[in-house]
Amino acid sequence: MHFMKKLFLLACVTWTALGSAATNSPQKLQTAQSHILFVSKQMGVPVEGRFKSFDAQIDFDPAKPDKAKISFSVDMASATLGHKETDAELQKTDWFSTAQFAKAGFQSTAIKKTAPGKYEISGKLSIKGLNQDLVVPVSLTQNGGLTTAVGSFAIKRLGFKIGDNEWSDTSIVADEVQVKFQFVLTGVAKL
Repeated sequence: MHFMKKLFLLACVTWTALGSAATNSPQKLQTAQSHILFVSKQMGVPVEGRFKSFDAQIDFDPAKPDKAKISFSVDMASATLGHKETDAELQKTDWFSTAQFAKAGFQSTAIKKTAPGKYEISGKLSIKGLNQDLVVPVSLTQNGGLTTAVGSFAIKRLGFKIGDNEWSDTSIVADEVQVKFQFVLTGVAKL
């Protein structure tokens, strides 16, 4: 009889764990509908590029933003400005040094709601092995089963040794780079 109680208890624990996993479906990035763009100025003229390969791990409940965890990684070799020669230059040591630093990433440390559908995500941005604290304002909207997160932030490229040596002249390539993103997600609870 004691064996039957243990078996029943084990079955209940297993059923609860499986039921919990089914109701807390993980958020999934829809990469085909998402993008990460970067805009720099070369001799005062805006130049837009994009990263073609990236991924995100999201654990976000709008009712408990302080418990959320968000991270993303970017394949730096996927950077493109739309020209084969320029794209090859981006891979070199003075720029993204993709042979040594294949990935850049962001890891959240805190998330707070600032208004309905608006959040501030604090975290660490890592590029070329260098880390900087960052606060990113993000707006969320929902349509059907999709949640769209849109935001932008500025970085100083020289702080990450992007465009080093002869390219460090900010009169040729400005130090500030705007990063703009749109992440489309499934599995996020109602806002």
